[in-house]
Amino acid sequence: MSDDTIMTPDGDANPIETDYTVGQDNIQPQIGPFGMDIHNPVFLVSGLTIVAFVIFATAMPEQASTMFGWLRPAVTSTFDVVFLFAGDVFVVLALLLMISPLGKVRIGGTEATPDYSYTGWFAMLFAAGMGIGLMFFGVSEPISHYSASLAEGAGSPESWAPLAGAAGVEMEARRLAMAATIFHWGLHPWAIYAIVGLSLAIFAYNKGLPLSVRSMFYPIFGERVWGWVGHVIDTLAVFATLFGLATSLGIGAQQANAGLNFLFGIPENDISMIVLILCITGVALVSVVAGLDAGVKRLSEINMVLAALLLVFVIAVGPTMLIATGFFANLVAYAEYLPALANPFGRSDTNFSQGWTSFYWAWWISWSPFVGMFIARVSRGRSVREFIFCVLLIPSMVSVLWMTAFGGSAITMVNEGFTDIAEADMPLQLFTMLSDLPLASITSFIAIVLVIVFFVTSSDSGSLVIDTITAGGKVDAPVPQRVFWATFEGLVAIVLLLGGGLTALQAASVSTGLPFAIVLLLGCFALIKGLMSEPR
Repeated sequence: MSDDTIMTPDGDANPIETDYTVGQDNIQPQIGPFGMDIHNPVFLVSGLTIVAFVIFATAMPEQASTMFGWLRPAVTSTFDVVFLFAGDVFVVLALLLMISPLGKVRIGGTEATPDYSYTGWFAMLFAAGMGIGLMFFGVSEPISHYSASLAEGAGSPESWAPLAGAAGVEMEARRLAMAATIFHWGLHPWAIYAIVGLSLAIFAYNKGLPLSVRSMFYPIFGERVWGWVGHVIDTLAVFATLFGLATSLGIGAQQANAGLNFLFGIPENDISMIVLILCITGVALVSVVAGLDAGVKRLSEINMVLAALLLVFVIAVGPTMLIATGFFANLVAYAEYLPALANPFGRSDTNFSQGWTSFYWAWWISWSPFVGMFIARVSRGRSVREFIFCVLLIPSMVSVLWMTAFGGSAITMVNEGFTDIAEADMPLQLFTMLSDLPLASITSFIAIVLVIVFFVTSSDSGSLVIDTITAGGKVDAPVPQRVFWATFEGLVAIVLLLGGGLTALQAASVSTGLPFAIVLLLGCFALIKGLMSEPR
């Protein structure tokens, strides 16, 4: 083997710059207690901090609830400009990379071929990306924005056109509601995932570095990424991933509990949600032990089929023509209002920019190490252009279709007199809408199964990612370590629910998303520098 060739994490030889690998022996995993393949100090610091957090929130629930209640509004009101600016940067960079000559770079080298078919790849991208969120917010967010727009424009950017006339009010409120919803579930979140996933994939499979977040920053910090700078980056990535996942798991538990109460009368309380989280975490443990192909991939494909069936059903029995025309109309509304929605400066619509957008961007950023690393692991062999097109544009279009079908149908049904949808609690609004359509029991049951399986796929794939980070980039760490992280994801979700419910869950996301947003903005420069050294 020549001096300018090293082995990638999968064992394939690729010609790269040799200085990218000097010193990485400093982060090689070490065999610890119970056979764990740990990477000190990332595993110890992050693991002990998470354990201490669980103990604190369990022992002092009132103090924890007070802290969470203060934390979220404090972060979003102070740093909303940071979140909005970062989101815009990721979108612009992703689109520029897709159309630039750098789009010809292939992940894994010029001769690399894809490890998964398009079907399996799309299924894993979508299930890991935002499955639980689409189920929870698919009806509730459009209804919320629609109601706010009708009520004196509350929650809408000031630059939105004033509403006039009864018919005009209803139509414009619908357009504003769908534009705002698509803004939160379209290009911006998927751009965050695309940039992080592409960075990890390039530096792991093209540069031969460990599959760890610190590897993204070698062009900036050089050998220091193997020291304390890298330890801090990876530890922040673990915190962001775990709390972002806990937010999703808590939201999923709330919605699954609401659905089970709606269908079977199971009590909707903390005990039920705790039992749900414990049971689903147990299922996730089985999937984690089974591994990526046997566990996560199979569950993701099942979920994609069920989600497609539910989507087709709503389109078929709901306002079909309105959904078909609304898809394009909503895209037009999204494009029209995007400059006002994405503008990070001079905002006075604090309820919208801080209460909705800042939280979402922090949530997506906190998810980005998890989703990005997961996407990187399954995207070897794709070109940069193909990667960004498939990770950014296709999922965004699916999100638009989903929100148009569920949110648009819900708004139409509310206008037709089904006010029970708008009056229901947020976790129950999806099931309330389905109850006003045919075959309500069957579709509601499918929706519950979807939430639960999304729950499982998020938990097990997240555990695999955290495991990889804390094992120094090793993609096949020992089973006990996977079990540790999957277990503590469930425990963190439980203590957050008990320590303040949805407010606590959202506070956890924004508090970990903020420092990681700064880290990722720096990573954008490193990605460009890394791509420019690649053959095209």
